[in-house]
Order: sequence, then structure tokens, then C-alpha cells
Amino acid sequence: VQLVESGGGLVQAGGSLRLSCAASGRTFSSYAMGWFRQAPGKERECVAVIRWSSGPTYYADSVKGRFTISRDNAKNTVYLQMSGLKPEDTAVYYCAAGLGGSTSARYDYWGQGTQVTVSS
Repeated sequence: VQLVESGGGLVQAGGSLRLSCAASGRTFSSYAMGWFRQAPGKERECVAVIRWSSGPTYYADSVKGRFTISRDNAKNTVYLQMSGLKPEDTAVYYCAAGLGGSTSARYDYWGQGTQVTVSS
């Protein structure tokens, strides 16, 4: 089972990035897919969640209206489109597969993470 994130980088405040998470190794149709992030010195927090069979089920209040989670079932890929980025969005972003919800303990599979840095 593998989750591979890509698309992170350095961007100025107000800019946009799109993160991708490619899933392989098994059928993920029964799983929820989540994007989490962890900034230095802070706990890991859930950013957004989506189910393969339906659509987005959760957005953190801090990203509502700015971030959009989506999926491409044919490619087994989940995306996180981020716009209106702020310096406080700077973190390592992780993709995860599991039962769903906003608690990291409900996710069994994790990617290696991709760094997003927003400069002011």
C-alpha cells in the first residue's frame, strides 16, 4: 500500500498550489481520503476529507472557501487545490487513507508528506 504526495513548494502569500496524492497497492474505494498538515511545534491537524464514493465530507474552518479536495477515481488520485494561501498554511502536508473523520488515529495509511511554504 502506497500513498505518494506531490505538488508542494514555495509560494507567496495569496498564491495557489495543487497537491496530489496517488494511491496504489489496493482498492481504496471503501476508504476515506484525508489531507492533514503539521507545522513545526504544532499537532497534526486535518485539513480536508473526501470519500471515493461521494464527495468532500470535511473542511477545517481555517481553510473553508480557500481549499478544495477532489478525486479522480480512474487515476486513484486525490487532490488538494489550495488558493489564497497564507503564511500560517506553511506545514508538511500528508495524505492519508482510512475510516474518515478529522482524527488522525482513524487513518491507517499515510504518505511521506510534502512541504508547503508560504512566504509573506
